[in-house]
Amino acid sequence: MEIFSNMKTDNYEQLVFAYEQTSGLKAIIAIHDTTLGPALGGVRMWTYDSEAEAVEDALRLAKGMTYKNAAAGLNLGGGKAVIIGDPTKDKNEAMFRAFGRYIQSLNGRYITAEDVGSTVDDMDTIYTETDYVTGTSNAGSSGNPAPVTAYGIYKGIKATAAEAFGTDDLSGKVIAVQGVGNVAFRLCDHLHKEGAQLIVTDIDRKAVNRAVEQFGAKAVDPDEIYDVECDIFSPCALGAVINDETISRLNAKVIAGSANNQLATNQHGQMLFEKGIVYAPDFVINAGGVINVADELLPNGYNQARAMKKVEQIYTNLQKVYEISKRDNIPTYLAADRMAEERIQSIKQSRNQFLANEQHILNRRS
Repeated sequence: MEIFSNMKTDNYEQLVFAYEQTSGLKAIIAIHDTTLGPALGGVRMWTYDSEAEAVEDALRLAKGMTYKNAAAGLNLGGGKAVIIGDPTKDKNEAMFRAFGRYIQSLNGRYITAEDVGSTVDDMDTIYTETDYVTGTSNAGSSGNPAPVTAYGIYKGIKATAAEAFGTDDLSGKVIAVQGVGNVAFRLCDHLHKEGAQLIVTDIDRKAVNRAVEQFGAKAVDPDEIYDVECDIFSPCALGAVINDETISRLNAKVIAGSANNQLATNQHGQMLFEKGIVYAPDFVINAGGVINVADELLPNGYNQARAMKKVEQIYTNLQKVYEISKRDNIPTYLAADRMAEERIQSIKQSRNQFLANEQHILNRRS
């Protein structure tokens, strides 16, 4: 793997390797872009097949956080960390304290949070060594992000419905929800209260039965969800579910849900565009979680009402995506990238102009 070549191609700022022999810590911190502010992104613990795979994952995830934070309107850049190891058996206190010390050594350039394989308890341990961590159990922290994330998905579905149907009223709309986990169950509650008709599926039969009982949802087998007649398809489980096989089976005008990496490839975003299906880019619609933890960084700590107000902007953020898509005649996944890039470039140009003016003044004085 050509690390420096990859960093140059995608404009990464920093890659940190953290090793502590006693605890077994082997971690990688990737900082992609801090134009908008310090890099915020979670720490993932995973049993990677190789160190090269771990580096690649950290870099990919860090860049994704740059776009997610920028599109959400946050004054934060993108970063991510990975710890190589099995989260079910390799964790220990010394490991996460050592990791916290490495974060502290970056002097606020990177702020961590929960991700796959890490927990609130792990964040608490990191907090003993650094303040640059969110999602702890301490007073002023944000706690469970699921309710806030679900609310953001709900607002995003309304914005996307408005684009596709000319109204954001979901009453009577048939919405197929793939996965009824923590976030999606709360999403179903919002949709049900607005009068939507729900079709649900999940590999967890208990989760499906709960949705049927509480929301009057119709249950289908996991593979059948792609074939149901619906207005909106809401992927809220696995990634890469929009692919060569499923696109031809979908009977929806809208795709909007909480799952990450919904498109198997960018080409599938192009295919949706050509078919006239309005796709809500996942890193825009599911930004409620990062908006929630980012609120902890504001003065006086976390304020849920303030976080929820910020999450409501997902509606207008998606409107901007759809405007760019129509303006430039491009798929929405590209429009979302362009929206994030335009914001970063605007701030970068403004900062460069300020620095140029400051240098001009210094030159005149000398």
